[in-house]
Amino acid sequence: MTRSWKTWSMLLALGVAACGPNIVKDDLPSLAAPSTGGPVPYVVAVGDQLGIKFYKNPELNEDVIVRPDGMISLQLVEDVVAAGRTPLAISADLRTRYSKELADPSIAVIVRKMEGDRVYVGGEVGKQGVLHLVGGLTLFQAIQEAGGFTKTAHRKSVVLIRRTPDGKAFGREIDVRPVQQGAQPEGDVVLAANDVIFVPRSKIANVDVFVEQYIRDALPISYVPISGF
Repeated sequence: MTRSWKTWSMLLALGVAACGPNIVKDDLPSLAAPSTGGPVPYVVAVGDQLGIKFYKNPELNEDVIVRPDGMISLQLVEDVVAAGRTPLAISADLRTRYSKELADPSIAVIVRKMEGDRVYVGGEVGKQGVLHLVGGLTLFQAIQEAGGFTKTAHRKSVVLIRRTPDGKAFGREIDVRPVQQGAQPEGDVVLAANDVIFVPRSKIANVDVFVEQYIRDALPISYVPISGF
């Protein structure tokens, strides 16, 4: 591929800032098709506009943009991690932080503008880059929208990286050949906002090492650890 890892890493920075990788080899429920039992919680992304509403202290209300480092800046408290977390998780964090400043903080986080409804496709595909996420978009469909596989693509070891609502990043190798050949179409994975798809040139011997090297070490920005992890 002509595009360098530096360029691809800059794309990844938008999707995985503020969370370090936690790689598992087993099947992950978080990577399965979303359950029909209820909606999947929205995970805040870099560039989202958030409304911070203080019900008992409206003078503190404000709208903020999630910065490229995944943080937001608010009055009276230190910077807060937002990217990679649900609005409910951010609200709970803010209530804890503001309990030192306010007698009984009642705070809601409202997503006013979403910039995180996208996925990232890189590696051995026709056109690396960002795709807008539409309902039901699958991994194989996203690869096709990115120009399909190149002749050098290793289709047995496609890597899908996803963040959970608590901010952790998980990676999994997926063999897309049964889906492409029509043998197991039900095996295609439904994507979520900010998923990262990487199609390697050859088999990735160790997914842990891959994610560590190209997502943690190669990013042009530093990770900001989420409290408790």
